[in-house]
Amino acid sequence: MAHAIVEYSANLEEKIDLKGLVDEVHDACIKTGVFPLSGMRTRAARRETYKIADGSLDACFVHLQLKLGPGREEAIKKKAMEEIFESLTLYVKSLYDTSPVALSIEIFELPSVLRINKHNLNNYIAKS
Repeated sequence: MAHAIVEYSANLEEKIDLKGLVDEVHDACIKTGVFPLSGMRTRAARRETYKIADGSLDACFVHLQLKLGPGREEAIKKKAMEEIFESLTLYVKSLYDTSPVALSIEIFELPSVLRINKHNLNNYIAKS
């Protein structure tokens, strides 16, 4: 089980390809080897109401929330987080070089007793 939530300011939609951003984050998560393909879900969450720094209307943000099940060592999670953040940073580099942008990332480890998940995705991934 692993979820990546790409939270972003609404004004970002006119500045970058958001589907491409979701694809980039998803692929970066898989490449780490920490997030299983069959358990990976990546989605974008648009934020309509926000204020960034001095309130400049041109400023935008991307915040990644990574949620995963328990059992991974701290160093492994930190390395994966850094690799994913590097992919995010590279993806938005041209925007970052020309506009006010705030980027952030955090990992949440979900206790096994406080989550339920079920899927049959492995049955379909193997066939593709």
